[in-house]
Amino acid sequence: MLKKVVIIGPESTGKSTLSQQLAQHYNTSWCQEYAREFLLNHGTSYTFEDLEIIAKGQLTLEEAAINNAAINSKPVVFIDTDMYVMKVWCEYVFGKCHQLILDQIVERKYDLYLLCNIDLPWVADELREYPDEQPRIELYNIYKDIMINQPTTWADISGNYAERLSKAIEAVDALLH
Repeated sequence: MLKKVVIIGPESTGKSTLSQQLAQHYNTSWCQEYAREFLLNHGTSYTFEDLEIIAKGQLTLEEAAINNAAINSKPVVFIDTDMYVMKVWCEYVFGKCHQLILDQIVERKYDLYLLCNIDLPWVADELREYPDEQPRIELYNIYKDIMINQPTTWADISGNYAERLSKAIEAVDALLH
């Protein structure tokens, strides 16, 4: 049975790096974050309506990664960002959320969440919005509250990049064995 592991957290917490490292470690597929591709192609001035388009794109990429792992008989697939991230993004920026996103949160099932902590230094890039510490703390606490109040097993991933990878592998190995 294919296990689905989601990597979530605020921006600039190493989600994409960790997803890629885990996929390489376990020789499997991973789902990239669709929002980066969308914003690079359409610009960073996004609307509430754009977030529903991004959510749909994320779901399409996720399904492709899951199908690829299943076809290749892999035990695990890694997903960089899910509908919880879309929900937080919608609510934090616009104060409301698309029903599609809320419905998908209820419908989709995962086996493990890895919550990336904010203890890595923030790294600027053309898509990042929150360099200040206070929004990073607020967003991390929102994600942590979500993790505490949902039923799927989760692990807090902190430390430098090597420590994060080690903690994540430990959590994934516990899931697989």
